[in-house]
Amino acid sequence: MDVWPGTAYPLGASYDGSGTNFALFSEVAALVELCLFDADGTETRVELPDVDGFVWHAFLPNVEPGQRYGYRVHGPNDPERGLRCNPAKLLLDPYAKAIDGRIEWHESLFGYHFGDPDSHNDADSAEHMPKCVVTNPFFDWGVDRPPRHAYADSVIYEAHVKGMTQRHPEVPEQLRGTYAGIAHPVIVDHLRALGVTAIELMPVHHFVNDSMLLDKGLANYWGYNTIGFLAPDSKYASNITPGGQVQEFKAMVRTLHEAGIEVILDVVYNHTGEGNHLGPTLSFRGIDNAAYYRLAEVSPKHYTDYTGTGNTLNVRHPHTLQLIMDSLRYWILEMHVDGFRFDLAATLAREFYDVNRLATFFELVQQDPVVSQVKLIAEPWDVGPGGYQVGNFPPQWTEWNGKYRDTVRDFWRGDRATIGEFAARLTGSADLYESSGRRPVASINFVTAHDGFTLLDLVSYNEKHNEANDDNNNDGENHNRSWNCGIEGPTDDAAIIALRAQQRRNLLATLFLSQGVPMISHGDEMGRTQRGNNNGYCQDNELTWMDWGKIDVDLLAFTRRIAELRRAHPIFRRRRFFDGRPVRRRGEDTLPDLAWFTPEGAQMTEEDWDSGFGRAIGVYLNGQGIAGRDSRGRRVVDDSFLLFFSAHHEPIEFRTPGAEYGLAWEIVVDTTADSAGDTTDGTIVDPNGVVTIGPRALVVLRGVG
Repeated sequence: MDVWPGTAYPLGASYDGSGTNFALFSEVAALVELCLFDADGTETRVELPDVDGFVWHAFLPNVEPGQRYGYRVHGPNDPERGLRCNPAKLLLDPYAKAIDGRIEWHESLFGYHFGDPDSHNDADSAEHMPKCVVTNPFFDWGVDRPPRHAYADSVIYEAHVKGMTQRHPEVPEQLRGTYAGIAHPVIVDHLRALGVTAIELMPVHHFVNDSMLLDKGLANYWGYNTIGFLAPDSKYASNITPGGQVQEFKAMVRTLHEAGIEVILDVVYNHTGEGNHLGPTLSFRGIDNAAYYRLAEVSPKHYTDYTGTGNTLNVRHPHTLQLIMDSLRYWILEMHVDGFRFDLAATLAREFYDVNRLATFFELVQQDPVVSQVKLIAEPWDVGPGGYQVGNFPPQWTEWNGKYRDTVRDFWRGDRATIGEFAARLTGSADLYESSGRRPVASINFVTAHDGFTLLDLVSYNEKHNEANDDNNNDGENHNRSWNCGIEGPTDDAAIIALRAQQRRNLLATLFLSQGVPMISHGDEMGRTQRGNNNGYCQDNELTWMDWGKIDVDLLAFTRRIAELRRAHPIFRRRRFFDGRPVRRRGEDTLPDLAWFTPEGAQMTEEDWDSGFGRAIGVYLNGQGIAGRDSRGRRVVDDSFLLFFSAHHEPIEFRTPGAEYGLAWEIVVDTTADSAGDTTDGTIVDPNGVVTIGPRALVVLRGVG
């Protein structure tokens, strides 16, 4: 076989039409072997002849897309010093763009013999390892262009590739649970009808299925266990040819872009699927353990763990940072994705011990001309000391606002102590983001996500019910801020069923009418349940998949309607925070941009905010000079609204403000209505008029005069 020197960049396997360049970083290696595998599994080893800057490389003419490969790294093996090279272990390329096959759990994958962690295991692991695949970089993107929706106009839909499509009867069976399934017209039409501008896919990077879960008959369903940061996972592909998942993923993105829908990836750069010091040797551990992982300073045999998974990627090392940045650029430039949600993003800011918003990773993102231009969403916490960092990320970033989730849940379950914070969350969380130069869109608002109860379960259970996870119900969050409305779980009680439906309307309406960016979790718009399981990470079955045969049609209609209300009225999509100062129009100061009211129609005072009054409040949103649409779709310039919130268990009367705020008000949303498709009869209310708000309800009024 001809072997040419090749180049040290780019890392990974790069096909140029005449052959493939292979490049692998390892600072500790004494020798690196490229292992090529035929269709029958026959292995051919090729020593990489050149090394530049600790990058081992070679160019192999005539090696084409579809070629399966891996690496063997010769070097020191001294776990006590954090050195774990072992050429008996076939290793995945950290830069692999496709991975073929799954891990077959076997003792040979480990650097020790079971039952003796201090032993040395030289059994060959190749037979039980998946293989990397050389991919074809060419794809007909046509006229594909990223939709580039402004944050203020965005509606994000968090979804699982398999869970969303696996049970849809109109998706062909061979496409269910795949990237092609997500691109199917019935799924695209569903997203568009909801007004979704971006689908946020739970991890699609190739990930490891834990042996512990497989032994229990479970699986790593969520996918937060990455082993290939540039490779779309093959199990979500209907195209089963090696590397076919790359083409299918690109086709999905192209289709969604044609529909005006962005693709955001949930990415896991904080750890890998190799686990702790007792985990398998699959890739990074055997290539350069100390470069890729944070090792314990006192005992380098062990790993520093800020993630709860056994290891933490070493963002202090330049090659690990390069891997992360190269991965991000690859998904943007080659796969055309539009943004990222960073799992446990606080970990990426731990260069030393504390979370530091000036960490090198953030500096690299800030100056990168590609990565800096897409949507960047942080999950602003990890499990390490001081890990809860909501509001503390750099100006370029948006954040999952966990305080929004908690506050809105508390308000609608009747917690009296949340009214002041509820007002802050409703108006964009200026207390968290304004001081850092950010705007309301820095807040990614959500009430539910993949981690926790579904929306239906949030109003149906007081306690988690995770028995199916086979951990004695010990896993998952215990403090869910949920309320079962009187009975735990399913019930035939018509009053409780109606209350649960109303509570879901309350939560969805609050979400869509808050300043910031709304994110809904897949299936919440149609009544998805996990039967009280708030930690479905290991349930790859009908417990977590969307059941398209059981759609709450009223809730779906309501969700579409409230999303359209947001889209039609820019007052709900402000790009700047409210400041309470008068809005200047035609050279004259008029009313403030917002005002808070008691049910009696009086403006809230400091005494009111501090009095313990906490289950009912009204807010006026000044839309003077803002163009919106009336109930007939006609353009109007004065687009003001009143929102009345009541978490009280009995009806309560709200008085509208005086004529200076509006000459008449039309009720456009009342969450007490049974049918979501017709929530109001268009009742008109005069200034200083009385509106009766039902128990635990939200009423929205639009100014009409």
